[in-house]
Amino acid sequence: MFSWTASQSKFLSDRRDHFLGQQLHRVAVVEQEVLKHEELDAERDIDSIVGLFAEDATVVDEGETHNGRMEIHAWQAGPASRYTYATEVLGSEPIGADRYIVTGRLTGDFPGGTADLKWDFTVAGGRIARLVIAP
Repeated sequence: MFSWTASQSKFLSDRRDHFLGQQLHRVAVVEQEVLKHEELDAERDIDSIVGLFAEDATVVDEGETHNGRMEIHAWQAGPASRYTYATEVLGSEPIGADRYIVTGRLTGDFPGGTADLKWDFTVAGGRIARLVIAP
């Protein structure tokens, strides 16, 4: 039969707590970036939205991939601003330490008038590294 000594148990407990603390901190950072994105998107503050992304970030929207801040800025100023809409966030959940899924409904002047979407955010280094927007 195997048993841990008190010092081994304490060490393992401390390592577990440290690891869980790191994971919670990483989820909080991801959540903070997601919330900033949603707030700035509602204001249509394109330069500030783009500032949330890493230099080499990727956005996938409507089957198109936009790489880097210059392309993301062009996407925000062009296709992403083509219509006026409001976003109702229906839910959100962390998928991992660096990923967060937001579900929501857009209502606006685009064809069909409403769309249920998912925003799949990946954050690295305190910046959005990848955003995939899909039904």
